[in-house]
Amino acid sequence: MANTSERTLRLLSLLQTSRFWPGAELAARLSVSERTLRRDVDRLRELGYRVDAAPGVGGGYQLRAGRAMPPLLLTDEEAVAIAVGLRTAAAGSAAGFAEAAVQALAKVVDMMPAGVRRRIDALRASAVAPEPSGPRTDPMALLSVARACRDTERLRFGYTASDGRRTRRLVEPHRLVQIHQRWYLPAWDTERCDWRTFRVDRMNGPEPTGTRFGPRSLPGGDAEAFVRARLAAVPARYRIVARVHAPVGDVAPAVESWGTVEDAGGGSCRVVVHADDLDWPALVLLGTGAEFAAVEPAEFRERLRAVAGRFVRAAGHGG
Repeated sequence: MANTSERTLRLLSLLQTSRFWPGAELAARLSVSERTLRRDVDRLRELGYRVDAAPGVGGGYQLRAGRAMPPLLLTDEEAVAIAVGLRTAAAGSAAGFAEAAVQALAKVVDMMPAGVRRRIDALRASAVAPEPSGPRTDPMALLSVARACRDTERLRFGYTASDGRRTRRLVEPHRLVQIHQRWYLPAWDTERCDWRTFRVDRMNGPEPTGTRFGPRSLPGGDAEAFVRARLAAVPARYRIVARVHAPVGDVAPAVESWGTVEDAGGGSCRVVVHADDLDWPALVLLGTGAEFAAVEPAEFRERLRAVAGRFVRAAGHGG
């Protein structure tokens, strides 16, 4: 007969199938008496699991969701599925959810046996995923950075700046911030003795060093505001101006922090966006749901004509 701990874990695994188990059947599966089964159920309750019991003939047990989340028992396949799902979410565009996914992924992977981690890496290497519209960030790089932030460990990585210059960096990471589908890390640069902001998709091989540090106070205290201020200070490649044929009140919610919106009179408004590429500003303007005219630069108008041509050709093919 299995020892008490092994038997309790096996009982939990069966109950987590979210079905009702008749007491006699459950005891038979565990090769114990119904009296021993009752004691094992009580042990799970002491650990925080909410197990309902139906008395009498035909009675049994069922695991319910609780107010707090006790430890989960997962098979290898379930662990792989969760990790893959979290990695997909980490690369998503919903900022709040993506940040939570990165933190959850760090916790899940830390608890996985080496064999399960190898399966996840193999799946990542062989799977083909759709190309994202924005810059591509390796979720495993995010994972390494998230771990360093969580554990207050110094982080080492190679970095490619916007001008192509490559350097090696040793930093004390603060926290991850997602803005406009890009991940940023505000961190204290130990060699430059100052705060810097790094794009995670430009990092090469970020790895926690194992050296702990005492957290520093970030200027202003707000990580997202700090990153936005740094980005605003960096000249963008393009200044995109468009006239949108809708009132400011209708357009501003769609543009949000992507650019500025000014009243242009006649029920129209002027939208100005600073960006390093021409694609996502087009998506922002399309998101207003209104007609618009590209004012400048000429490259933006040419890009819109090229993309419009693709849509026209696609619409004419009908499968």
